[in-house]
Formats: sequence, C-alpha cells, structure tokens
Amino acid sequence: MRNNKFTLLAIPVFLSLAMVTACKKNNVEPEPVSPPVTTTTTPSGTRDELTKDSIFLYGKELYYWNTSLPTYEVFKPRDFSSNETELYAMTQYSMDPLTGKPYEYVSNAREPKYSFFDYNAATTGKTGALKADVNGSANDYGFSVQYNNDTDLRVKYVYPNSPAAQQGLTRGCRLTSVNGRTDLTYPTAVNFLNSAIFGTNPTITLAFNDINGNPKTAVVSSSLYTVNPILYTHVYTVNTKKVGYIVFNSFTNNVSAELNTAFASFATQGVSELIVDLRYNGGGYVSTATQIINLAAPAGETGNTMFTSYYNSYLQSITSAQRKASVLAHQPLLDDAGKLQTFTSGVNGAYATYADLDFSPTAADNIEKFAKSGSLALNRIYFLVTGSTASASELTINSLKPVMDVKLIGSTTYGKPVGFFPIRIDKVDMYIPEFETKNKLGVGGYYSGLTVDKVSPEDLTKAWGDETETLLAYALLYAKAGNFVTTGTKTASLRATATVMPSKLSVAELKAVDEKLDPKGFKGMVMTPDKKF
Repeated sequence: MRNNKFTLLAIPVFLSLAMVTACKKNNVEPEPVSPPVTTTTTPSGTRDELTKDSIFLYGKELYYWNTSLPTYEVFKPRDFSSNETELYAMTQYSMDPLTGKPYEYVSNAREPKYSFFDYNAATTGKTGALKADVNGSANDYGFSVQYNNDTDLRVKYVYPNSPAAQQGLTRGCRLTSVNGRTDLTYPTAVNFLNSAIFGTNPTITLAFNDINGNPKTAVVSSSLYTVNPILYTHVYTVNTKKVGYIVFNSFTNNVSAELNTAFASFATQGVSELIVDLRYNGGGYVSTATQIINLAAPAGETGNTMFTSYYNSYLQSITSAQRKASVLAHQPLLDDAGKLQTFTSGVNGAYATYADLDFSPTAADNIEKFAKSGSLALNRIYFLVTGSTASASELTINSLKPVMDVKLIGSTTYGKPVGFFPIRIDKVDMYIPEFETKNKLGVGGYYSGLTVDKVSPEDLTKAWGDETETLLAYALLYAKAGNFVTTGTKTASLRATATVMPSKLSVAELKAVDEKLDPKGFKGMVMTPDKKF
C-alpha cells in the first residue's frame, strides 16, 4: 500500500437523488449493496439541500458500515438542520455487537466518534480544520493542559519552538491563573479553559509554577509555528542494557528525517529495548506510522505482510458497470503534484478517479508489507498509552504485536481501527470510516481500545524523561526485572507519587476532559492511495 501524501480534492460534486435499499447488519464486514443510481440530469434543490443529499449518498456507498443505512426516503437527508446533525444521525445506525451501541457512539456527545467535516480545506486548500494540523504547522499557543487531580491543573505538553515554549512553559507546570481567573477547579472551569486556550483570542495571560515550583507569569500570543511531534528523546542504562525513550505526539507528514535521525542515534548507542510514548498521540498519516513500524520491526520481517486494508463488501467486489455509476467517479485521484492524472481508459475516459482503484483486500495496493529501515535491532518495545492514544498509534502497536515482544503501559487506548480519505462535496471535505486495518494475523476490530499489560495513571507533575514518572517508571522496571512487580524501594516511590494525587479523575472523566482541553487533538489515520496511472 502506498500512502505518501494527503490528497486535496478540487472538484465540487452534487449527486441526484438515489433510490437505494439496504439491510441492517451488526457485523464489521458489511454485505454488498447495489450502488446509488445517478443520472445526467441536473438535480433540483438548493445548494444546501444538494449537499445534504450528497453526504448521505456518499455514505451509502463508501461508509464502512454502509449496509446499516436506511433508504434515502426513510433517512430524508434534507430534513436535517445542518450537515453536522445529518452526519451524526448517519453514523448511529451501525451497531457494535460487543457493546450494543453504535460503532461511532460517544457517551454524552452529539458528535460521531470518528466521522467529521473539514470546511477549511475546500476554501483554502489547507487542512487546518482537522482538529490538529497533522501537516506540520499550527497557528495557536502550542500547549495543552490536563488535570492531575480535580484542583491541580497541569501543562501536559508543549510543542518545541511554539509560542508557549518561547515563554517558558514546559510539561509539568502548574497553572494557577488563566486570564485573571484563579478558580481552575474541575469541572467548573473546563468550559472556561476550553475557550481561553483554544478559542479565538490572540493572547492568553498565565500565572504558573514551573516544574520546580517557582512562580512565574507569561503572556502567550498565538502565532504560526512548525510542529515538531518529537517532544523528547533519551537513552537510559538499565543494568547492562540500553533502553531508548521517545515521546511522539502526532503522526505528522513533516517528521520523516527527524525520526530516521532519532532511531539511528538509538542504534548507535546500542539500544536493545525502546519505550515509545504515545500517551497523547491521536494519529495522523498512515505513511508516518509505517515508517516508525519499519524502523522498529525485526529485519527478518521484510517482505511479510504488515497490515491489510479492508473496504466494505460492495467496494471489494465492485463491477465495471458499477464503477461507472459510482460516486467515486466524481473524486479525482491526483498525482504527487496535486494535478489530475490523465487516464483515458478509466471510468470517465479522461482522468484517474477513486472509481479506478482496486478495493479488494488481495490487491497489492491494499496490503502493506514490512520493509525494515535503519539498523536498530530491538528485543522488546514498550508503548505508553492512554485513552487519547488512537488510530495511527493503535495501527503501529497492532502491526508490531505479531512480530516482536510488545508491552503496553497506562490505560486502554481510544479504539479506532478504521481510517479514511477525504471526500470533497462542494465546500466541505467529509471524513467517514471507509476501511479497517488488520495485522498480519488478521487481528483488528479493537473498537473498544487496546488493553494494557500494566494499568497505571500518569503523573503530570513530572517532566518528560523523569524516571519516577509512573508510566516511564514501569517500563524501566520491566526492562530491569522482566516484570511489573515493584521492589520495596520502587513501591515506596510509586506510593509517594500517589499521595500527591489524591483526587485523580476517572478514566471516563479524563477522556471527556481531553475532548474539551485538547480539542485539536486529531484522532484518525489518513490514507490516500498514491497510485500512478
């Protein structure tokens, strides 16, 4: 599978009404359905109505759980008050038999777990509305926060060279005042903090105690900066072995060289075990995930299957006639320069489109194979994870599990084994689950998240790399002793840590707060085929 770029589609599409039928089915592999029927006549309706039609009709053909959707007449897309309410309704039909709830259900929320719209891309050509700028730049303060306990608000990460970093903020700083407000208690301050940190204000005024407890103040101005998702690296000596540590915050598309350099440094220093900190990493580009997988995987896996992408059953078995009627014929497959690819023997006789692709799981483009890079040879890899660890992060973990010793430390991950490519509809790009990935053993379907080998809360009072931070401490303990059983000394250290966090939020509360206090935290894996015609 080749997925080296994020394709921006440039042709607005309106579809005519379609008379389609489907049967509801509560499994992960949808049954084939007949394609929507399109006509060459100009459809009637307002621009807004036609957009709502297209949202449903694209979902009816492309959505991974498309067989769960009702007919157009039953769904009535034009009756919805907004694109968002329509999308939410469309995603609540497909039921996960393990939970009895929709795959895209989120407790106490009216937004889908996976699907969303990006309005910015269609008007500016950039993907800034993807909740986080996974394209390597951002225009904000450059930090995020989380509660260490209900009265202790901490900076959880700061991007290097961001405005916040330039003003001295680091992970572990305790905020004592935001824009003059000193009551920052959970949950009463959450909405205020969301507006103050992630709203439209050009500046934010902070009072905080640094990692050593020294009181400081800063005025941080929002500005454009380059995102470096590698927040920290280090090598520890544990008995006679070298253990590497890398904090990786997002699968951006601008970090390839830096990743190669970091892993080469680990190899040079003789690292035999590696700790990859993905606790806040919600995903990004599949191509970046495959790069990390190949840097970490055993050389002997080269040429073997890494993972396979599975589309819905209709797309897997689409016929030539169905391709010509497919809505995908309206979505051009651009080249690396963002230009149309001439393809006169394709569906539309002029340029390549997504309707020209082979969506079967046996197609070479849908099977990613290992191709070891670098010289790092690992005996074991640890992943530090939380409920914010999602999608491309989970893909990385799931792909490595069958081929090496993998240990997970922290809490159950987000649960997103599905991915998407953008669908342009007039002035919006729609992202809905279109494929699921499964590793070389055929394992996927972790919709409730990946479970950990050692359950542990994190410690937001500690800087990156602090050996007493609970998640890192457990990884280093396992590297030393071969298990997570603490010695007397280590137990005392962990207990001492726990005493300063007496009112920790529950896992469910932390997930809910993360949606508010890290709203730009992108959760997804973006993959567009880079096929040449």
